[in-house]
Amino acid sequence: MKFIIAAPATLALVYRAYSKNSLTPFGIFAAALTAIAHAVHPWNLPFVLLVVFFLAGTRATHVKENIKANLTLKATGSSPSGGGEGPRTHVQVFANSLTATILTLLHAYQLHARKQALLSNASSPDNGTLCFSWKGDLLVIGIIANYACVAADTFSSELGILSKSSPRLITSWKLKKVPRGTNGGVTLVGLGAGLLGSIIIVTTSVLFLPFCTADSKTLPGGGQPWDVKERQALILGLTVSGLLGSVMDSVLGGLFQRSVKDVRSGKIVEGEGGERVLVASPVVIPGHHHKPGQEEDAGAEIKAKLLRGEGKDAVEETAGSSAVEEGDHVVDLKKRYDPKNKQRKSSFGDERPSREVVTGWDLLDNNDVNFLMAFGMSFGAMAVAGWYWGVSLWTIVPGGVAV
Repeated sequence: MKFIIAAPATLALVYRAYSKNSLTPFGIFAAALTAIAHAVHPWNLPFVLLVVFFLAGTRATHVKENIKANLTLKATGSSPSGGGEGPRTHVQVFANSLTATILTLLHAYQLHARKQALLSNASSPDNGTLCFSWKGDLLVIGIIANYACVAADTFSSELGILSKSSPRLITSWKLKKVPRGTNGGVTLVGLGAGLLGSIIIVTTSVLFLPFCTADSKTLPGGGQPWDVKERQALILGLTVSGLLGSVMDSVLGGLFQRSVKDVRSGKIVEGEGGERVLVASPVVIPGHHHKPGQEEDAGAEIKAKLLRGEGKDAVEETAGSSAVEEGDHVVDLKKRYDPKNKQRKSSFGDERPSREVVTGWDLLDNNDVNFLMAFGMSFGAMAVAGWYWGVSLWTIVPGGVAV
């Protein structure tokens, strides 16, 4: 992409993110680096897809944000702006765009090598073309698929939560109803919104792709031209790929991402920046046997290790009568629920945790799920296109030869 266009466009993108509070400071820095990497590509397509995804995703986030603010809770307990989404962090930026960035740089390198080969009157090292030909570059398919998937997922999450019907857990055999915002919860509105997001990206791609034509075939670096049916097949395949990416994200989230509900309000608690939501561990008193359903006494005498300090300076001490283990830490329940303690945790009068796990294993957070979905669907789309075209997936590697 020409510098005279990329530079002001990147600055405008950064300024909009700053003025709209769409990204954190580190998120803005990550977005700027990503934009620069996309601008290195000689085609306009990768940079345009990044901009369209950012603008469309931001717009979807702000749709009825006052309503969405009351549908879920922040991990801190307050209602968030935009249905659980505050400014996006650098981790979220990379989760959505890192795969596309790598593929973009790889394809830029391939195009540069082809151009140099043409200028030196030598054969291209990967037998490729400078325009996008039928049975052409698989890397282009991967780039478009990445943004189609993440756009579909963003639209599905931000607009699907507004559905009047309750979401259904996609990983449940009976598709049981779950609270709004539950990982793996889907609605028809959400699926329709995901389809819309995918269509926006694919339509943008068709407008900016430098398709090889009958005229370009006779030019240096020209390739096999596209006909109408072949373009229609590309559009349909990429659109379906984007929608399937949104579904895959729901499946991964429903299985491997823990959904936590606030017991008092019944709302899903969402972690800051897509991170995990902490849940208090139940109080377990060694050597104390109780009947099922009987509550434990938070003030009972137990022994536990208490870590004070940070990192290598941490010192083990013996906690008192109200210390209990919670994850990797040990806490004093008396201090936790002391009304005079401003850092106390909210709970019921019987000191039961006010949060409970609704679905999912605690293996991934939201950013992990997004990255795995984008990575998996991008390479899946390239593999399917390679099979359909009879082109080896090894052609995406620098110097790879189609077989």
